[in-house]
Amino acid sequence: MMDRAALRLIFLGVFLISASSQQPVKKQNVDIYSFYINSTVTSRYATNVITSRVANTVNESQEIQFEVKIPKNAFISKFRMTIEGKTYDAVVKEKEEAQQQYSRAVSRGESAGLIKSVGRTLEDFKTSVTVAAFSKVTFELTYEELLKRRLGKYELLINAQPMQPVADFKMDVHIQEKPGISFLEVKGDLSTGDLANVIKTTRADKDAWVTFYPTRGQQAKCKSCGENGLNGDLLITYDVERPNPKGEVMVSNGYFVHYFAPSDVPRVPKNVVFIIDRSGSMHGTKIHQTRLALLKILSDLDEDDHFGLITFDREVNTWKRELLKATKENLENAKSFVNEIRDSGATDINAAVLAGVDMISRHPREGTASILILLTDGDPTSGETNIERIMANVKEAIGPKFPLYCLGFGYDVNFDFLTKMSLENGGVARRIYEDSDADLQLQGFYDEVAVPLLTDIQLKYTGGTNLTKTSFNLYFNGSEIVVSGQITDNSVESFTTEVIAVSKGNNVTYQETVMTKDPSDVPPENEDVMQRLWAYLTVKQLLERQVLLKGQEKEEEMKEALRLSLKYQFVTSLTSMVVTKPQEGEVEVADKPKEGGKDPRPPAPGLSVHHLSTGRFSLHRSSHHGRVSHPKSKSAPPAVRPRFQDSDSDSDDYIASVPTVSSNRFLLPAAGQSKPLCFDVPVLHKLKLLQDSASEFSMNGEFTTRRKGFRKIAFHFKTNHHLTINTKSIKFQDGQNHVEFLWDQAPSQHNTEGVSLILRSNEVDVTMGNISVVILLHKKNGEAFLWPAVRQQPKDVSLMGILVWPFDWGWKPEDRLMEDPMSRPNAFQNREVNCGPRSETISWGKPWILNTCFINSSAVWLAVGSLDKGKAEASYEEVQGSQTPTLKIMDQEVKASVEDVTDYTLPSTPVIRCWLVPFQAVMQKDISDFTVTKL
Repeated sequence: MMDRAALRLIFLGVFLISASSQQPVKKQNVDIYSFYINSTVTSRYATNVITSRVANTVNESQEIQFEVKIPKNAFISKFRMTIEGKTYDAVVKEKEEAQQQYSRAVSRGESAGLIKSVGRTLEDFKTSVTVAAFSKVTFELTYEELLKRRLGKYELLINAQPMQPVADFKMDVHIQEKPGISFLEVKGDLSTGDLANVIKTTRADKDAWVTFYPTRGQQAKCKSCGENGLNGDLLITYDVERPNPKGEVMVSNGYFVHYFAPSDVPRVPKNVVFIIDRSGSMHGTKIHQTRLALLKILSDLDEDDHFGLITFDREVNTWKRELLKATKENLENAKSFVNEIRDSGATDINAAVLAGVDMISRHPREGTASILILLTDGDPTSGETNIERIMANVKEAIGPKFPLYCLGFGYDVNFDFLTKMSLENGGVARRIYEDSDADLQLQGFYDEVAVPLLTDIQLKYTGGTNLTKTSFNLYFNGSEIVVSGQITDNSVESFTTEVIAVSKGNNVTYQETVMTKDPSDVPPENEDVMQRLWAYLTVKQLLERQVLLKGQEKEEEMKEALRLSLKYQFVTSLTSMVVTKPQEGEVEVADKPKEGGKDPRPPAPGLSVHHLSTGRFSLHRSSHHGRVSHPKSKSAPPAVRPRFQDSDSDSDDYIASVPTVSSNRFLLPAAGQSKPLCFDVPVLHKLKLLQDSASEFSMNGEFTTRRKGFRKIAFHFKTNHHLTINTKSIKFQDGQNHVEFLWDQAPSQHNTEGVSLILRSNEVDVTMGNISVVILLHKKNGEAFLWPAVRQQPKDVSLMGILVWPFDWGWKPEDRLMEDPMSRPNAFQNREVNCGPRSETISWGKPWILNTCFINSSAVWLAVGSLDKGKAEASYEEVQGSQTPTLKIMDQEVKASVEDVTDYTLPSTPVIRCWLVPFQAVMQKDISDFTVTKL
């Protein structure tokens, strides 16, 4: 059963129909103080991370929204929220399992049904969470996509619409391409006006960087920007050098990808037939834009091309019975025919397509490429109207001879039908959106298929297995064929790629031997990119093939697509994303958008269908009473047991096949208490572990991305003492002197002015000034990681950082002393009490002088501890009589839960019990206040 203190949020990625597309209203009393977009493209595979940090600036809890637009072609692979130091991390599950979990959380009814997908290239992802007064929340969304080459370039589209000007807005893009980058261009709405000068690009041979750091004032100064700040896209286009016509092969960790895009071959003359719907539904703008597009396309035909024109409603009308050469005279006559196309009647798709097939089949030409292009805006309503029989007729007529491309005009068209008919006949379907540029959309599609270079392409890989698609009907200039797979034997040093194709009627072969151990293919920090690229492409193609398969083959491929989606945490049409949230009784549900698809979940009785803004990837919420619930309590959200692999406790939300760590759990000893406090910190942060400004000391750490603990810890002392520790070595730099230890060497020691390093077995003792820290090296399940330990609190040092309790209550006005320290010796032992405005320190064991804290019998200011002075031990008390475990920390009641946690500050790594509390409750600040950009 679901914990009623927990909220399950299920992301299946839903698109909603538009009821209004007005500009979002600027949020009041909410400060988006940081908004980062980080995109890394390695070998065309883009990993994008959007991080938004938001503060509730009012003295009451309120709902805070997170809304971003991402490319339709992308898979979301991670979502997390960090609230008061506690991270709520998403887990991808099989859709049915997620739906069952959702249903258990709702006493009756289901969430509102969603309609269908709209928009062109973007999906709108939206969620919200209730945040306590003066608290902060961090949203983080990761999505991945393989950039597709069209018309000789790759396009990376990034949307920025934070909903308000942001004090700290940063967009960083890093492109890494092994063969080198041939050109780079940045355009889009965000490159207009005063923002054009804010975009900075840097080029190297194999790398390119784009940065965009507009100030708050500049964020209102672009074509589509305004008082709500940035609102638009940045479109980064580029291409790579292609010195090798055999293609580019990248290899990493047993996976490979082959990019094949030769340009040194002659174009293949084409035979193209345009089949144009002129039924009554094409009336007005549609038929006008179709005529404009056809006139431009006809002008672009080469003289050795042959073409035909067919229009249809309930009847089929051919311009000429046979294909004609694209001479100037024939083109002029064809344009006159196009100008006379008028709309009327019903829609006989079956007869029209069969007429096009017949036209090409009756005039075969050696050394050419044949293409059928169908444009329609509706369902078949005349002649043969049974979709299954139409598809069977077309497939039988075409056979394997040439592809059929289907263009669906508008939203009334049966796009699933067009998609399946295209895929069955070696083509693709494309939606043409009803808009002022529909003619340009039609022309743009034709441009992509205008110049065929190769036909009947087959790719073979000796030594490769689990290959993606290897057979292609046509290769067009400006496009790219991509094949990925696994290397059968990782011990071999090479494997062979072979491409066999037809060029103008002649067989051509491209063959190459590829070295599998090339260390320069992929940077170490991106070593899993090839594997994720293979998984992304495999899942995409398996899902596309579903419309073509039946029976056992369909079921097996669907199971494989599901398995990979779960393993790599992709949100697809088969999976859902579940995340715990800190509100009670609220469940949100959404489905991954499907182009032209219907809502998979009908509205429950008594629930309305909500229509939000265009292209919305959104979440619908349902309370236990079948309605949206927005808690308004001023108290902090209740603590929720996180579902993190790093926790040493069982979790029903854990997917065993995904060995990822969402957070690391820190222990904070508590004076006089049997259980310490513990809290979770997300793994993606570089953290400020310890800092003492007076002695110029700092210690920062960076988590591993795969397992527990830290991968690197860096110390800085005074101006010239720098120590870097990773899982391999310990490196110390003192001016011009460098000392390096290896973890597996004999015990060693190094001393210099104010610094002492002592290396023992799997630990190093570091002393800088009067601050001493131990760094332990742990090895667990084949993984190595670091963990810091403060064994003794230094005297007369005001330490700050994530390893020490801030011990800062602030000054509080009271009419009398809050309590006599003698009444709670465990809570006050070895502590200091400061009273003011005249301050006198009174230590435990000395006489307690109450008069010290009163001035003229009036109000006093009382604080336990010194301001901004960290302690290695915390203090709390258990609140008795509460229905759920509650602790009183720094005069605030906090929900807690007892958890098992591994203590990595000791070599023996014992498992102990602790009180798990929200990060902010114990540290009194947001996690962002403890992060650093550089170690």
